Amino acid sequence: MPHLTRRQFLRMLALSTSASLINPLLTACAENNVLPLETRVSNPTQTIAVPPPAETNKPSLPTLNYDLVVAKDGQPDEMVRRAITAFGGMSQFVPPGSKVVIKPNICVGYHSYEYAATTNPWVVGELVKLSVEAGAKQVHVFDHPFGGTAENAYAVSGIAQQVEAAGGKMIPLPNFGFISTDIPSGVDLKNCDIHDELLSADVVINVPIAKHHSLARLTLGMKNLMGVIKDRPAMHRNLGQRLADLTSRIPPTLTVVDAVRVLMANGPTGGSLDDVKQSNMLIVSPDIVAADSYAASIFGLLPDDLEYVRAAVDMRLGRSDLENLRVEEINIGL
Repeated sequence: MPHLTRRQFLRMLALSTSASLINPLLTACAENNVLPLETRVSNPTQTIAVPPPAETNKPSLPTLNYDLVVAKDGQPDEMVRRAITAFGGMSQFVPPGSKVVIKPNICVGYHSYEYAATTNPWVVGELVKLSVEAGAKQVHVFDHPFGGTAENAYAVSGIAQQVEAAGGKMIPLPNFGFISTDIPSGVDLKNCDIHDELLSADVVINVPIAKHHSLARLTLGMKNLMGVIKDRPAMHRNLGQRLADLTSRIPPTLTVVDAVRVLMANGPTGGSLDDVKQSNMLIVSPDIVAADSYAASIFGLLPDDLEYVRAAVDMRLGRSDLENLRVEEINIGL
């Protein structure tokens, strides 16, 4: 294939609406110019030794077959299972006896999942089921809704029913559970009250829904982490950098971007089915920056269009150079 610059590749990815365009590009790049996931730089020609993030809960992972897996055109639970299987199974991420936290987006208690303001319940349920099958000691699922009570939001979203059926437990976040936590690698955000449920977890699986956001442009993996802190309004000053700072302290073990139904406008709460696009896609990666970078293409955006992605790359928290990642696409509908 002819040589493409990084920006040319990403622009084609963002504008493409067919797998037939994306697949050959990713395959050729993966065969000819793959960098290891640990090389966390935006310039694919530069290799930098990166120190491990300070004081994180993220366990070391075995060598994986892919950096990012995309599953398309299947039922939500099937896409989850097929994507995780491509990595070698949930045991690659969840050790036996571990305490697992799954963090979906359950921001409001007045819209069901059809409105794409909250994470698809079958995606969350299948992640719980796979974690239990891998031998997790406990699987807790929670968010900190800003619209309605936690219990009501959990029920209306449909997530509580699927989680409990799969063997997990929904946890409200009481205010007394937030702990003042230093962020040693933070550029702007140096301290934050983070809930102990997440700080004490062995494994964190971040499950945002891909949706428009009026301030951050998009809610994806890094933006979803705001649901584990106490003072969310304080994040809105210098939001992009502060999201990257927060991510440096609590990087998830795995990020699963739910793009089954996507809120294309009027986020983060939505309210009109006219704003919802049926994409039938999941994006899965242990690299939260890579997951967010790929998800941006659903909205016709480049990774560099998102301030928090640029900040995270500068902090070497992950990679946005999608053309150099090992990407596997699974089209279940074919």
